[in-house]
Amino acid sequence: MFDVGLSEILLILVIALVVLGPDKLPKLAADIGRWVGRARSMARQLSAQLEQEVRMEEHARAKRQAEKPGDAAPDAPSAPSPVPLPPETPAVVSAPAASASAPTTETPVNTPPAAPSPGSPASATPAAPHDGHA
Repeated sequence: MFDVGLSEILLILVIALVVLGPDKLPKLAADIGRWVGRARSMARQLSAQLEQEVRMEEHARAKRQAEKPGDAAPDAPSAPSPVPLPPETPAVVSAPAASASAPTTETPVNTPPAAPSPGSPASATPAAPHDGHA
């Protein structure tokens, strides 16, 4: 569509030389060269960024496919079974008060189980509220 040959380029340069003069033409050529350099630099950065995004998406897709339960071996369990928790016991027992003016102290009998890690299946199920009463 834009088939520009050597003769057309020479004609454009002669017209630019006549219109702008010999003083302004070198400055204009330097400005055009800088603009073209900036445009190429921006095009390279855009291309590199798009390639990086594609690589990240492919990596994420591969990671999701590796985590799918259907990809596991047939004799291996697809998901870990939840760990059974011990039966509920009272968390604290009040110590007898020495006098009416002394504050009562509470000592823990057993501590609740540790919270599951954020990525474990047990963290998806909410824990039952525990108010300390049996």
